[in-house]
Amino acid sequence: MFKESDMLSTGEQISQQAVALKTLDGKTIELANFKKTTVVYFFAPWCQICHVSISNLQDTYEKNQQINVIAIALDYVDKKEVFEFSSQHQLTFPIVLGTEQIKHQYKIEAYPSYYVIDDKNTVIAKSMGYSSEIGLFLRTL
Repeated sequence: MFKESDMLSTGEQISQQAVALKTLDGKTIELANFKKTTVVYFFAPWCQICHVSISNLQDTYEKNQQINVIAIALDYVDKKEVFEFSSQHQLTFPIVLGTEQIKHQYKIEAYPSYYVIDDKNTVIAKSMGYSSEIGLFLRTL
C-alpha cells in the first residue's frame, strides 16, 4: 500500500531536487524557481482519480492568484496523450512532461500525488489521492 509517509518530508527543501522541464507548449520551467506558494501536482493521463480530481485543482488555481500550479505528467505513452488530457479538462496552468528521474526524485509511487511548496522552496504539505478544492486551498495557506 502506498503511503504519504513514503513521499518527501514536510519541511524538506527542494532546491537540490530542482530540474528544468519542458511544458506542452515548449517552454522551460524550473521547479524551484517560483516566487510564491506552488502546488506541484503529479498525474498520469490514464489515472481515473486524476481525471476526477483535476477540476478541483483548476478551480483552486483560477480562484487563488496568490498561488502557482504546475502539473507534471508521468507514466504517459506520448505527448499527445498528455495534450488530450489537458484539453479535455481545459487546463490553464502549465503542464510539463516528467521523466522517470523526476518520479524517483519526488518519490511518486501513486497518482495523483502533490506537494505544496512555499516561496522558500520548502515542502509545506503533501498528499496522495483525491483532493477536494477546499482541501487543496487549505493546504496552500
